[in-house]
Amino acid sequence: MTLRDTLSAILVVTILGANFVAIKIGLETTPPLLLCALRFALAAIPAVLVIRPPRAPATLVIVFGLALGVGQFGLLFTAIRLGMPAGLSSLLIQVQVPFTVALAWLFLRERPRGLQVLGGVVALLGTATIALGRAGGAPLGPLLLVVAAASAWACANVTAKRIGRVDMLALMVWGSLATAGPLLGLSLIVEGPAALATLAHPDWAAVTSIAFQAYPTTLLAFGLWNRLLTRYPAAAVTPFALLVPVAGILSTHLMLGEPLSPDILAGGSLILAGIALSIRGGRRRNVDPMRVAVDAPPRAVS
Repeated sequence: MTLRDTLSAILVVTILGANFVAIKIGLETTPPLLLCALRFALAAIPAVLVIRPPRAPATLVIVFGLALGVGQFGLLFTAIRLGMPAGLSSLLIQVQVPFTVALAWLFLRERPRGLQVLGGVVALLGTATIALGRAGGAPLGPLLLVVAAASAWACANVTAKRIGRVDMLALMVWGSLATAGPLLGLSLIVEGPAALATLAHPDWAAVTSIAFQAYPTTLLAFGLWNRLLTRYPAAAVTPFALLVPVAGILSTHLMLGEPLSPDILAGGSLILAGIALSIRGGRRRNVDPMRVAVDAPPRAVS
């Protein structure tokens, strides 16, 4: 990866880590599915009035939006509301990394290199080191919901790669539009019409939470993330996501006063080492056949 794209990946994981603080604040006053619906509605409207749909099959855009909105965040928000700690959720959802690499291998024929596999294993060991230090008392049901959310994130990653190089801002805007309606419908079914009563007296903390989730997180961070996925193999990009729990735990420490511990320092060091191995393993960029065709010298006419 280039230095610019590496810095983009670091910016993405920093925003996604801080987003867990926003999620926790928003869920204090707003039901999870309604909070998720508001997040994606705000990301889509009024942007759809000025941003054209991406040049991609509408079915894939809808699948991407549903996997990201209903699958990943709908399940994640519900799990946190049901008692899953936000910090542990930021760790556990990173099982999307091996899920994504496996799905990309199965459906896109992206075979990871040896160093990338080794880097992913080392980074996952770092995640496990932190998780084991914080897993005491984690409820089983919400924990399984977070694992399901991770698998949905992997599906969204592979769908974005399948869509290819399109306007990622347009993909995020129209994907958000595709998922906002289903999320609102699920909220009315599961949480009941009474959930809408929270909108009558909006809390400024909740409004700020939704705005942060809609713009810096959904449009900027996930737009950059999907751009990286379309430029590089999944095994070279997804290990960066293992920095999300490090950023999340640091954010909760600085903003919510949650204590740091030695397991965070040890696990974070392993994660950084794993990512370094993955970057080294993916340093040789894939060759673009169109560029080769353009740059190749003309053959002599016999």
